[in-house]
Amino acid sequence: MRELLLAGRRTVREVLIERDLRPAAILDDIRELAAGRRVPLREVGRGRLVSEAVTEAPQGVLARAGSLPIADLDATFSGDGSRVPFLLALDGVTDPRNLGALLRSAECAGATGAVLPRRRSAHITPAVAKAAAGAIEHLPIALTPGLPAALARAADAGVWVVGLDADADRPIGDLPVSTSPVMVVVGAEGAGLSRLVRQRCDLVCAIPLHGNLGSLNVAAAGTVALYEVATRRSPPGSRSTPAQG
Repeated sequence: MRELLLAGRRTVREVLIERDLRPAAILDDIRELAAGRRVPLREVGRGRLVSEAVTEAPQGVLARAGSLPIADLDATFSGDGSRVPFLLALDGVTDPRNLGALLRSAECAGATGAVLPRRRSAHITPAVAKAAAGAIEHLPIALTPGLPAALARAADAGVWVVGLDADADRPIGDLPVSTSPVMVVVGAEGAGLSRLVRQRCDLVCAIPLHGNLGSLNVAAAGTVALYEVATRRSPPGSRSTPAQG
């Protein structure tokens, strides 16, 4: 909720806050941001809040807001001139919690955008938004009818396309293009990268594993890869914060 108001990317018509919530700094922030944007704010009982919510177990605050804007695909590849494109693409990630976690990791790592296929993929639902913890309000998200074609367009725009696959020979630590325009592509839970997507990748890398298990969860693997890129791009003195939630 705070990130929705802070980002200001979509219209917020009303904010509802549960009447009996304990005082908290984040609630003060929400009230201040709502007032600053002239968004009506009402305190309501728990029953009313639950009846209005579209997710299970709402956490005491909800908003009536406009649709999330969809980013232009080619603009995502070219960037806005202020930052070198650093993108995340999802090849058939269908679990909303994994998608939300990946979008959260991408935003925190400094990614400039994400690309989702229109089919065979989770999309931005309330469950994804909850798992993303506000990331969808800041991270531009583009949709494509087919990911292989989108990767070809990215390559034409000068973006290096790096696939993540447990069977690849090259470790992610040897990635040579992390300061160039780059897109990290993660595959579906279990199946990994599809054949056509893998063929469109300039490089395919793996995360070295040192335990007994043969793979990481897709959200964990994507996070490792994103931060492998991010640590090479981050200027000295970049902000660091403890993990939450």
